[in-house]
Amino acid sequence: MEGQLLNELAYAAVLLVWIVLLVTVITKKTYEWMRGRGMPHNVAIYYNRKIIHAGAGGLVAVLVPFLFSSPLIPFAFALLLAVFTYLPHKTGKLFYWFQDPENIYEVHFCITWGLSILLSWLAFRSMIYAVVPTAFMSFGDGVTGVVRNAVYKRRTKAWIGNLAMAAFCVPVGYAIAGLWGALAGVASSVVEHFELKPLDDNITVPLTALAVLFIGRLFA
Repeated sequence: MEGQLLNELAYAAVLLVWIVLLVTVITKKTYEWMRGRGMPHNVAIYYNRKIIHAGAGGLVAVLVPFLFSSPLIPFAFALLLAVFTYLPHKTGKLFYWFQDPENIYEVHFCITWGLSILLSWLAFRSMIYAVVPTAFMSFGDGVTGVVRNAVYKRRTKAWIGNLAMAAFCVPVGYAIAGLWGALAGVASSVVEHFELKPLDDNITVPLTALAVLFIGRLFA
């Protein structure tokens, strides 16, 4: 048991280093590359946010069921990252290459990512189900943002992004959780379209997916 705990802490540490490098070094370079090619600041940071969605939240979510036996370590590290991304807003020293002074959605992302892992395990006693809401939030919403940004060059909730999200989420949901996983993909893709202030889609998308999966468990 002690050896397993040490192994899982080591896995978490490696993943944490990767995320910090992605956030502080790699995406700063991609920002400079995009800006050097004439891309507007707001477009560059939007693309960077989606890179972080996929490269941090999505990649780690896929690895969680294979590296961790319980949600506690991923949940704790998600909260640590929430603090890490909140402090620049608090101090006014933003990571300008991906953070927006008008919102703290990346903080919501970290918290909801961790809660999704925890709630999935509590509801299903299986870490594999945690991939569904976190993948929808990370990869699905990332695809949505990239498509909209490429088409409109600004933040928008155009339905073309939701169609792209559904094209990802429905087959992934079905592959992991069957019909109810596919339904979770449809529901999450629709919910993402709507602004439900003060909630943002980093909260509504994974919680919708979890709700549909839980209903499916009750009926199964």
